Amino acid sequence: MSWLGIGILVVGVIVGLAAFVLTVNFGRLWVTAWSAKAQVSMRELLGMWLRKVNGSIIVYTKIQAWKAGLTDIRTDDLENHYLARGRVQNVVQALISAQRAKIPLDFRTACAIDLAGRDIVDAVNTSVNPKVIDCPNPQTGRATIDAVAKDGIQLKARARVTVRTCIERLVGGATEETVIARVGEGIVSAIGSADTHKAVLENPDKISKAVLGKGLDAGTAYEILSIDIADVDVGVNIGARLQADQAEADKKRFQAEAEKRRAMAIAQEQENIAKVAENRALVVLAEAEVPRAMADAFRSGNLGILDYYKFQNIQADTGMRQRIAGEEKPDSGEKK
Repeated sequence: MSWLGIGILVVGVIVGLAAFVLTVNFGRLWVTAWSAKAQVSMRELLGMWLRKVNGSIIVYTKIQAWKAGLTDIRTDDLENHYLARGRVQNVVQALISAQRAKIPLDFRTACAIDLAGRDIVDAVNTSVNPKVIDCPNPQTGRATIDAVAKDGIQLKARARVTVRTCIERLVGGATEETVIARVGEGIVSAIGSADTHKAVLENPDKISKAVLGKGLDAGTAYEILSIDIADVDVGVNIGARLQADQAEADKKRFQAEAEKRRAMAIAQEQENIAKVAENRALVVLAEAEVPRAMADAFRSGNLGILDYYKFQNIQADTGMRQRIAGEEKPDSGEKK
């Protein structure tokens, strides 16, 4: 056998082995795609294997899309989204649901929503079947939204918000938490604007109308369809409690001021007592000068013995009259 024949034989063997390997590894997938008219070539299957892409997911997902009428989706598109760590099956399922519901959604937008971390299937389902959100969210530990009317009465409200997914605002739009926060803020504002709590209890729909008219779904991924007040309960009288607290504070302030004035009066009284004692001491000192002056008068001859006796008699008469009249003694200042 010539070298040419040997070469042809070797090439034939290699081609045969390659065909055998391709048939064993990708024959079933290729036949499945061919029978479904999904147009997946053996070259594309080999490329997926080399790029470590799960060919089964790509093939069966493309068959699902083509059978649903989404023939504009190519194998490369599915493979690229798979390599970007996207959920290919969710994207195709969402596209099929959107097509059945006649919701405008293209493949690139669906891939962008999926890569953004949003559940594209749930978004489409919510767009078809609106869901109800409790406000406030029970998972946060709060059961009601508390607000106070102008008459000081607290009201506890619970609302149910019906929303529908807005596909064009799903990427970059705010989530459910933002919707709940905005609705809660609107309810508090509406109750606070009411003149009395009775007006809110009589017409709870005024709250929902006032909140719904503020366009709270702007910048969010949802469209608010309705806001229904599920329950409104009367809480405590905040106004009366505040007045009671203010009265208690005023009472303590007045008591402190009265105590201050009493302390000042006591201090003033002690000062007066000290002044009286000081004046009495001056009187005693002055009285102590009388015997000395009399002694000087005796020595100088200005006072005689008869004058002294007359002075003693006058003092005795004066003391007797004071005792009879019950007056105070001039020396002691006490009553007898």
